Amino acid sequence: MANILIIDDEKSIRKTLSEILSYEGYKIDEAGDGEEGLKKFSEKTYDVVLCDIKMPKLDGIEFLDRSKMVNPDVPVIMISGHGNLDTAVEAVKKGAFDYISKPPDLNRLLITLRNALDKQSLVTETKVLKRKIGKALEMVGDSGPLNKIKDTIEKVAPTDARVLITGENGVGKELVARWIHEKSNRSSGPMVEVNCAAIPSELIESELFGHEKGSFTSAIKQRIGKFETANGGTLFLDEIGDMSLNAQAKVLRALQEGKITRVGADKDISVDVRVIAATNKDLLKEVDEKNFRLDLYHRLGVIIIHVPSLNERRDDVPALVEHFLDIIATEYGQPKKEVDPRAMDALKQYNWTGNIRELRNVVERLIILSGKTITLEDVENYVLPKK
Repeated sequence: MANILIIDDEKSIRKTLSEILSYEGYKIDEAGDGEEGLKKFSEKTYDVVLCDIKMPKLDGIEFLDRSKMVNPDVPVIMISGHGNLDTAVEAVKKGAFDYISKPPDLNRLLITLRNALDKQSLVTETKVLKRKIGKALEMVGDSGPLNKIKDTIEKVAPTDARVLITGENGVGKELVARWIHEKSNRSSGPMVEVNCAAIPSELIESELFGHEKGSFTSAIKQRIGKFETANGGTLFLDEIGDMSLNAQAKVLRALQEGKITRVGADKDISVDVRVIAATNKDLLKEVDEKNFRLDLYHRLGVIIIHVPSLNERRDDVPALVEHFLDIIATEYGQPKKEVDPRAMDALKQYNWTGNIRELRNVVERLIILSGKTITLEDVENYVLPKK
């Protein structure tokens, strides 16, 4: 049930609004002037505020300004019997959700109120989702290798230098790329991801650079490529070691000249993109075997960040286990489980061939199959290989 604060110096108006909205099922608090309203607003969380403009002590516009300092997310609907268009415009410019003239039309008031509550609900959901995403994108751990990566990101992110991220499958290369983007000057722009290994070689050029209608058999309409989509932001080329030599040549040109050409087009298109690439392959070995261009390797590898395997940073296992216990418990809507110290030691010593991806799966398995506390016996039964 929504909490609504009504601020108006006319007792009859307050009483009328209070009765109507109480009947509609809302919880109502009242204040006789802006000062009293601000005090109540500061002490309690409201979903919507209905506020008069002309009041003693503190008028509605001043209340609006000060309320935004206390809680900017609460919608404030302004009500006034002295209304004119200029007052309404000023109120909305200062952040009011809407403006209603006295005496308020009941239908309009209720519709405006529902819209304001819908907005408040969306704001709350967005904050919750951002917190969840933020938690999922944390770089968890305090080991030497991980702290070295964090320091490198802090130095590299504010620049536009291209970055090549290396490491085994499942170590978190994509997470490093996301952190670089989020801490860069391009964070307000898009981050576009392309998994080069998942796209057939004959389609990779169309995927990256786009194509014109009729440029090949299945090109029934024009398509914008990932380079154009990422304009003003970051393009993350995952598993770049699997890209065809032909596509590599076009990526090299895009990096050198900042221009791309759609498949089937004659005109160049300028793009402003920061490229971050990742691979689980030894690219210099791929160069020796004629599978990767040396000039592209040097273009991409202005900064090289190697992400160590989980076996190389076992000290981070307890922190990662606790992190995944938190996330998975929230996803499942159940209390977080504890881990017996001997079970944690066994997890630290385990051979993590699938790295962090495997660890998350193991934690989820233990949450499902174990009791309130994850014991050494649970680890032996559900994680360690049978001898």
